[in-house]
Amino acid sequence: MDDSKRTLLAHCAAATAALSAGTAVVATRFVVGEVNPIDLAFWRYLIGSACFLPVLPMLWPAHRLTARDVGTIAVLGLLFFCLFTWGFNAALEVLPAARGAVGLATVPIQTLLVAALFGREAMSARKLGAVALAFAGVAVVFGPAAFGEAGAGVWRGDLYMLAGVFCAALYSVFSRQSLRAHGPLFVTALAMMFGAAALLGLSLATTGGPAWPSLDSTGWAALLFLGTFAGAVQFALFTWALRWLPPSTTVIYIALNPITAVILGGLLLGEAITTVLLLGLALVLAGIGLASGLIGRRRTDG
Repeated sequence: MDDSKRTLLAHCAAATAALSAGTAVVATRFVVGEVNPIDLAFWRYLIGSACFLPVLPMLWPAHRLTARDVGTIAVLGLLFFCLFTWGFNAALEVLPAARGAVGLATVPIQTLLVAALFGREAMSARKLGAVALAFAGVAVVFGPAAFGEAGAGVWRGDLYMLAGVFCAALYSVFSRQSLRAHGPLFVTALAMMFGAAALLGLSLATTGGPAWPSLDSTGWAALLFLGTFAGAVQFALFTWALRWLPPSTTVIYIALNPITAVILGGLLLGEAITTVLLLGLALVLAGIGLASGLIGRRRTDG
């Protein structure tokens, strides 16, 4: 496959993963009140790990893995499949789907900041302007009027979401070397299994272990969706794109997830789509478009 076709497929994979992330926000809202955040993350990635398990031998790299290689993948799994999802689920206990999705859309912003801080990507004036614009959008949505309407408890959900997103930003920046060295699907599968193991340990330490979910048919459908398409498939697509595209380019597509969540949150959950939310979302998308080069000049990868 030539580079241009592979790059195009990587962009398509990133876009598909981002749209799936938006539906995952809504699916999580269906079950988060019935299953605590840690257990929900555990069951989601247990299902995802089960999807990978039959093909793991085929994904195993031909070269020998060192203890350092395995340790690095374990840390990546802890960041992305444990801490990020824990914060994501805990946030959605108190946040409506659309608001949670806008918080999730700060992944590109935080990734740019982490990449610049650790010297993985230059932070130009253009990128700084994009960060400011996108965070202005978040400030509009998370502003005093929005908090006044939603109640003081929503601050906790916002903090959980933004802290979880920071863990996802660390994963996006620091996983690329492992993805290139060992293959994106193998790293995703093994990292997810490590994440599920860490979540099991957290559940044992906090509640004595994960309880079997007591869900109706809709809840089970949402949980199975979270583990399969929004679990194994979504993250396989995301990490495959991250293998071939720079982190800031790959995560730019996360901006698509609020669009999905806003539409589905209104249609399926009856949540209000307010002018404040739409304005904030527009500013976030404009900032991400500026960072990616979609606004102001022709986009170039890298």
